[in-house]
Amino acid sequence: MAAGALRFAVLLAGLGAARPQERGSCMPPDNVENAELMESFSAMSSFPAGSSVTYNCRPGYRKIPGMPFTRTCGQDLTWSPLETFCTARKCGHPGELGNGFVHVTDLTFGSTATFSCEKGYRLYGSSQVSCVIKDKDVDWNGDLPMCERVPCGPPPSIANGRYTEAESYVYQTTVTYTCNDVPKGEDPFSLIGASSIFCTVGGDSNGVWSGPPPRCEVVICENPEVQNGRKLFGFASHYTYGNAVTFECDPDYVMSGADVITCQENSTWYPPKPTCEKIGEDSCNAPVISNGEVVPLENAYLRGESVQIRCSPHCTFPDGKDVEMTITCQGGNAWTSKPDCACSTIPSDSDSSPVIVHGRIIEGKKPAYSVGDSITIECYAGYTLHGAAQIEYAGEGRWSPEVPTCKLSAYIIAIICVIVAVLVFLAAFWVFKKFISQGGKSDSTPQTAKYTSCKA
Repeated sequence: MAAGALRFAVLLAGLGAARPQERGSCMPPDNVENAELMESFSAMSSFPAGSSVTYNCRPGYRKIPGMPFTRTCGQDLTWSPLETFCTARKCGHPGELGNGFVHVTDLTFGSTATFSCEKGYRLYGSSQVSCVIKDKDVDWNGDLPMCERVPCGPPPSIANGRYTEAESYVYQTTVTYTCNDVPKGEDPFSLIGASSIFCTVGGDSNGVWSGPPPRCEVVICENPEVQNGRKLFGFASHYTYGNAVTFECDPDYVMSGADVITCQENSTWYPPKPTCEKIGEDSCNAPVISNGEVVPLENAYLRGESVQIRCSPHCTFPDGKDVEMTITCQGGNAWTSKPDCACSTIPSDSDSSPVIVHGRIIEGKKPAYSVGDSITIECYAGYTLHGAAQIEYAGEGRWSPEVPTCKLSAYIIAIICVIVAVLVFLAAFWVFKKFISQGGKSDSTPQTAKYTSCKA
């Protein structure tokens, strides 16, 4: 048995010596990132020294120009080194998204692009696409989505009122509510709450209205009267929601409570009506100063309390020196002094009230203006304002923007034209009847002649 085993070992050694090229060959090369051996080399198990192999880039990659993509089995039976010769292909930019954003950091094969919309818009389509292989090249695996305005449902209807309608109700659409008219003699409806609401975006990114709609209700507050006092502003025959009244007390009376009250939605006044109480020996009413102001201004002051009297611009106290003075309540509605401010002649630069033909100044009118003062202008009925309604004094008799003008409204001009046309037509008709249809002759019948003679 030992001799047989020895003969088998010698036979194996002889077979090995008969295949010297396997001892002088390279094993298959290691895998290369993003590339693979050409098919003709992939099935080989050994490569003689001096032989070379060629690689192809995997799908989604392309060869880098100038970089070698072959390897050679060296005499030392090792493969030659190989630098990276395949790079990822790139997709084109996905494009711009109207009213939205495209988030992409890389365009190479395998990368992704995500999409989002601006506030008030929502995405229709896929929120993400990837750069993938398409037809031996690369491209995005989806289309660009769209960003459309978030829609709201129809605005809520209200009893006794209506809202402005629109073709569609989407983000930032505003609707305004008004109350219905009532027959003459009936109490009108008052709009309670914000008159307008708008479409906005809720927490779930769906469209919602900015708030509840207003209400249309009949609100009538009783005529407020204050004993030992009177209304200063807010005279009316009846009072509805939002109407305000300002009171002042009679001389020698002081006000307790707010001087301005407003009609509330529950047909009551808020704050409650004030009262006018007789001034005591230890208090004073607020001093009334011409061409000046009282600081701080209160309804009443206790004995010993002081206030500052400040004169208006271009005004001073009679001594001509000071524009501010301190006076003290002595009780019994008596002050240490009750000075008035005397005003000097206003410089001509400030005496520049604009003349508005067919219009007037409704807010901010003064006998004199300083730089920065503003006024509001409106035109009389039948005229249209051309220019800005509010202008600001810029000094030296100049206003910014320029003083607007009031011109006849288009409908007034149209009415005048219609009247003139009618008059011209009537005159032409009279001339035609008088001179053309009868040849300029009057009726010559005996009866007519006799009547004409009697009339003469």
